[in-house]
Amino acid sequence: MNRLDNRRVLVTGAGSGIGQATALRLLAEGAIVVGADVNAEGLALTRKQAGADERLTTLEMNIADEADVIAGVRSAIDTLGGLDALVNAAGILRAAHTHETSLELWNQIITVNLTGTFLVTREALPALLDNPSSTVVNFSSTSANFAHPYMAAYSASKGGIQTLTHVLALEYGKRGLRAVSVAPGGIKSGITDATPGYLPQDADWSLFSRLMAIVPQDNPAEMAGPENVAGVIAMLVSDDGRFISGTEIRIDGAAHT
Repeated sequence: MNRLDNRRVLVTGAGSGIGQATALRLLAEGAIVVGADVNAEGLALTRKQAGADERLTTLEMNIADEADVIAGVRSAIDTLGGLDALVNAAGILRAAHTHETSLELWNQIITVNLTGTFLVTREALPALLDNPSSTVVNFSSTSANFAHPYMAAYSASKGGIQTLTHVLALEYGKRGLRAVSVAPGGIKSGITDATPGYLPQDADWSLFSRLMAIVPQDNPAEMAGPENVAGVIAMLVSDDGRFISGTEIRIDGAAHT
């Protein structure tokens, strides 16, 4: 018997990177998963990697659009017949000198990362609270606690997610809901692959030297794979994480020790 047998989970950002790895890991451990993403091609790849597993349903959903979230979360809950866990993995990263960050760019990042996490969580809460125990896993980042240059809006959004998670843990803890943030750093994903293209052309790369993992990887030139985060999330939404709530788990290979 797998530890997640018949656990009903909605995973956002399931079309790439850590969200995709998480959806596949949860399936491997027996969960029934709705994987949501704005990227239809990414979701198709997730379905392909899952093979013929009928426990995966994919859903196109834009977490930055309130109406889309309301309809999408309702569809996910109907498909699953309820909801035991929510993993808010969807997000974007953009970078710029802080003094050159436009309000449009700031709002875009905050809207997708922070407001999107809030909207999906808000819509999922009634179904989650129908259970005697349930879990919300939100995606913060090491940038919420440690300076990442050129990422003021991204860092602010991830810090907001962290505090939102604490509120959820306290407000709904007596009703059996656990809320935890994971804070990845130095993990290979669609976001990190695209980061060099978002950085200013005159970026000072020496500022990033302190963000590299200390724990050895199979290939020192590579970042750690998303499966390193997916395994932690599988633990958190299982009974093995039953006493973990209202906190952050940093997954960065000791980069910020």
